[in-house]
Amino acid sequence: MILSALLTSVGINLGLCLLFFTLYSILRKQPSNITVYAPRLVAEHKIEQRRQFNLERLLPSPGWVRQAWQPTEEELLSLLGLDAVVFTRVFIFRLWIHFSAAYIFSGVVCYLLYYELSYISDKIIKCFYSCKPLPHDFTVLVRGISTSLGHTVSEDVESFFTEYYPSTYLSHSVVRRTSKLRSLISNADKLYEKLTRVKSNKDTPRRFKRDGPLGLFGRQVDLADHDEKKLEDLEERVRIEQSLLAGQEVPAAFVSFKTRFGAATALHIQQRINPTKWVTEQAPEPQDIHWAFFSASFLRRWISNLAVVAACIAITILFLIPVVIVQGLTNLDQLETWFPFLEGLLKITFISEVITGYLPSLILQLFLSLIPPVMVVLSSMQGYIAFSQIQKSACIKVLWFTIWNIFFANVLSGSALYRVNVFLDLKNIPTVLAEAVPAQASFFIAYVVTSGWTSVSSELFRLLPLIFHVLAKVFARKDAEEFEVPQIPYHSEIPKIIFFGVLGITYFFLAPLILPFLLIYYCMGYIVYRNQLLNVYICKYETSGKFWPIVHSSTIFSLVLMHIIAIGIFGLKNLPLASGLMVPLPVLTLLFNRYCQKRFLPLFKAYPAECLIKKDSEDQNDPTIGEFYNKLATAYEDPAMRPTQYSLSTDSRSTPLLQAAEVENLA
Repeated sequence: MILSALLTSVGINLGLCLLFFTLYSILRKQPSNITVYAPRLVAEHKIEQRRQFNLERLLPSPGWVRQAWQPTEEELLSLLGLDAVVFTRVFIFRLWIHFSAAYIFSGVVCYLLYYELSYISDKIIKCFYSCKPLPHDFTVLVRGISTSLGHTVSEDVESFFTEYYPSTYLSHSVVRRTSKLRSLISNADKLYEKLTRVKSNKDTPRRFKRDGPLGLFGRQVDLADHDEKKLEDLEERVRIEQSLLAGQEVPAAFVSFKTRFGAATALHIQQRINPTKWVTEQAPEPQDIHWAFFSASFLRRWISNLAVVAACIAITILFLIPVVIVQGLTNLDQLETWFPFLEGLLKITFISEVITGYLPSLILQLFLSLIPPVMVVLSSMQGYIAFSQIQKSACIKVLWFTIWNIFFANVLSGSALYRVNVFLDLKNIPTVLAEAVPAQASFFIAYVVTSGWTSVSSELFRLLPLIFHVLAKVFARKDAEEFEVPQIPYHSEIPKIIFFGVLGITYFFLAPLILPFLLIYYCMGYIVYRNQLLNVYICKYETSGKFWPIVHSSTIFSLVLMHIIAIGIFGLKNLPLASGLMVPLPVLTLLFNRYCQKRFLPLFKAYPAECLIKKDSEDQNDPTIGEFYNKLATAYEDPAMRPTQYSLSTDSRSTPLLQAAEVENLA
């Protein structure tokens, strides 16, 4: 049924209901109509016909509702009999089944959320107490540094923190623009690897080529000698660039303190009267730093954020095109209208089942696989200083993109542009969702199987890495030892796991058949990813559980969405009492969320003073703290500014170049 036709039908019938209720409340009070509206009472002589005129008879009133509600069940039993009581209990029974299920389920989910928040919070505190001193706990990043005339950024930073933080300030490292330098180092690293392979190649003729265009013209040269000279030139250019950059400072610096509490104090206190100057933020781990946007000003970062928001909206709108195509595949009649020549083929049962049951989910999954890398690129343009921040931001973008384009655009029958006007009238949202969400249950079951089961099993098989590994060995002839340990893509996997949770919470009482499929997915995912974390992935940096608030917020969103749909369903089934009793549930859920935000979520942003001071007190008795301070002074130096030496005097890979390459990879 088309939505406009449904809304028209609902409007007409709602109007008729109001009209009938109004007319009934007036006509029932007219003496001439008493045998129509209360014949049983007349027959039992329990009502008297009053003939005198009364203005109240001409006014509608809801008094009949109170009269129908007041009698107890025992009174109904004595007046009407057991069958009448049983008939009324049918409504009550069905009402409380759905009502209780929603309340009990919401209560269980909120309890589990509270338990997980409490458990993870305890883990965060225990890990903090048990770990050794870490550089990022003692360091803050200061951006937007305004310099005095005739002073360098380094001089002003030292002067400021020496004056205002004399007892806790330790050292600082000023950031420099090193994009060009990092490009040179990257080229040198690649050339070094190539030269190493050439020198280890025992096939002498393959070591010679012509130095002309495309290697087809010019004189023959030894690749080893040729590349070694190029490497020496690159090395000299790197040294020159490093010396030039020594004076090109960016108005940003990593400032380290002697205590964690000192760093926290500087972090949470506004440094200057102008809040856009000398802005402090928590420093990431040294290996987590993303150096590209350190030169961005406050205004540039603000403009970049606006541009990224606009780009995300544009991508979301454009993604509706494959959603519309997918919804066309789920409707055979519509597909035959678009492609009449397929009519005979679509009548084959197997083909029609594949097209409507498997192909839509597969197409959506293929298009959706392009979104995470795009969101990573957009997030990297927003001026984040750490790869973990970029990944977290991309995770949030991918999650809400998935919820909107995969959930809402599909439950609205693939015509989101047609139905978007419905959301302009908020009171229609529960009704629309109550009608649209159950209709897409079969699609989402297929989506769980396609995007969930298949993706988990393909994660275990690692098809793409296997193909790239084989191609690299065949065509690039790389050594088997040359590989890079991957990091788990949180930005693409966490949104997928959360989205399936949204489906489970939303459909738990609309289409419980989806729950076994989700249960299988989560069991498979738990085992597979434990295996991958133990055997495949490496943790290059640590966020101390900062992805969990995303899980919490999305779960609260899922509960509220389920409540709204439940209110709409009870309304469609003409159960206004049930709809009314459901209204407090989203309010209670949001109040619970507010409590959790106050109780637990601050710990995911910063450690409390109690923990910081206690840990600092323990450090005073640590004999290695002096050595840690010495390392801390150089921990946040740009790796591109460190001395490098490209030497081929030994076949060992533990040369100074390797050290430079390792530093480059960490950065």
